[in-house]
Amino acid sequence: MRRSSSLLTRLAGAAAGVVLAAAAVLTAALPAQAATLTQVTGFGSNPGNLAMYAYRPDGLPAGAPAVVLLHGCTQNATGYFTNSGWQKYADLWKFALIVPQQASGNNANSCFNWFETGDTARGQGEALSIKQMVDYAKSAYGVDSGRIYVSGLSAGAAMSAVMLATYPDVFAAGSVIAGLPYRCATSTTSAYSCMNPGVDKTPAQWGDLVRNAYPGYAGARPRVAIWHGTSDTTVAPLNAAESRDQWTNVLGVSQTPTSTASLPAGTGLEVYGNDQVRLYRVTGMGHGTPVDPGSATDQCGNTAAYFLDTICSTYRDALFFGLDGGASPGPSPTATASPTASPTPSPSPTAAPVCVTASNYAHVVAGRAYQSGGYAYALGSNQRMGLYNTFYTTTLKQTGPSYWVIGC
Repeated sequence: MRRSSSLLTRLAGAAAGVVLAAAAVLTAALPAQAATLTQVTGFGSNPGNLAMYAYRPDGLPAGAPAVVLLHGCTQNATGYFTNSGWQKYADLWKFALIVPQQASGNNANSCFNWFETGDTARGQGEALSIKQMVDYAKSAYGVDSGRIYVSGLSAGAAMSAVMLATYPDVFAAGSVIAGLPYRCATSTTSAYSCMNPGVDKTPAQWGDLVRNAYPGYAGARPRVAIWHGTSDTTVAPLNAAESRDQWTNVLGVSQTPTSTASLPAGTGLEVYGNDQVRLYRVTGMGHGTPVDPGSATDQCGNTAAYFLDTICSTYRDALFFGLDGGASPGPSPTATASPTASPTPSPSPTAAPVCVTASNYAHVVAGRAYQSGGYAYALGSNQRMGLYNTFYTTTLKQTGPSYWVIGC
């Protein structure tokens, strides 16, 4: 098959590649055995030539949810399954995991081809192969067709956005970690500029790309969580704001957050609409999946290359998806993880707003902004402030924890 390899050299090394944990994991073939991650064959016509792996925890009930996990470049199914922490919650809350694996024959660095039009359209290529894996899990494992979710890192995150756009009738929600908006790129060449410095479109332009992925679709749209490190130099942080613009537009909610919260490890949470879109910004984090090794319920994963010890994103996504059995998943379960985590409405601070006028360089050093591609951006609102240097001066106003806007 035609596949592009030059981008993956880029995404593989710095972008989404992970040092794979070489441990074999436990998952399920026979009731008497401990569950292990198992390869599945014959799941469909598989036009994208992907491999399917599945994990069914012991005691998985009929009608359980399922989560599709999409690895980054140079990763494979076992490595992402092992390090991301999803097995912990699958065992705890009893849901299945579907873990597609890219082949080096498709892409030299084993990246999902999120920038190839033949792989990012409904009914074609890799997108269809992943959808066929879901169909197989529905029929073979009896998972609930109304509770299917998807999450991925970097190239896998971009492919997660592909699945949410092309199959809104399949997925109830998804998570995009260090990823990009749907159809940000349609070739290897455009993928470079999309990754860094990023592509700026209006929310309506981004939204139209999603709507055109399934013309005429009028059903419910999946909820979306977006994760990004503010120091990501591989996939620029601008992509987080552009993804936010895309999915808020598709879901018909404002690009102004309805609430914000401060979470552990310098993580700011912005909630949009009625918790339809979440944007997590991890201050100072580079390119990777946020993990937090440990035995507490809200800790997960293993630290490795591109698995970064900050906060357990998997735990928060599992709650966002409602996998803990909660009847009405919302921002409050996430916010109670720390004493400072209660969502704080940004429009109505209780005291006079904090306003700071300084050079863009000083704002970045003080943590009120971050830089990407030579420009400074206000932390939280992601508003572009101008060039990142000591000559450009900007006034920023704090409207919530880890949330700054231009002007006062």
